[in-house]
Amino acid sequence: MRRTGGGALHRAVRRRVDAMRGDGRDRAGAAPGRARGSGGRTSDSGMTAIEFVLLTPVLFFLIFATVQFALYFFADHVAQAAAQAGARKARAEADENPGGWGGKARSTADSYIRQLGPNLLIKPEVTLLTPRADTVGVQVEAGVPTVFPGMRFTVHARSQGPIERFVVDGG
Repeated sequence: MRRTGGGALHRAVRRRVDAMRGDGRDRAGAAPGRARGSGGRTSDSGMTAIEFVLLTPVLFFLIFATVQFALYFFADHVAQAAAQAGARKARAEADENPGGWGGKARSTADSYIRQLGPNLLIKPEVTLLTPRADTVGVQVEAGVPTVFPGMRFTVHARSQGPIERFVVDGG
């Protein structure tokens, strides 16, 4: 007695077993989902070039984004260091020299910017802060160079604290 229709079932089961083994080929030798060319070989010509064309811009964007990220955070650290140095000078000078502490604090912050990143901060603006009578500080605001045309990034750094005063011990 002969079975009918068993050949199709046998081929389907065989493909399933081959797929589970990780072979990825059907009984005829072609990879699934690919067109067969002449001689039983698959037609993959040009796929590497297409993948290269599609992935190259993504790779360049990721490289430039990494460089921009590094530029921004280095500029932020330079601005923060300049603001902290200016605020330290302002806190130390404000009690002894109430009218002249601002110039010294500004020159200290500018000196830090020139030392740490003279070309990293674009048009830095150093602003003196006096939110209360016993507090002084410095704020630094500047632009950051960009690798992407048309984009603008700015950094803001602020540091303030109480005026340091020498108090004679009364005890």
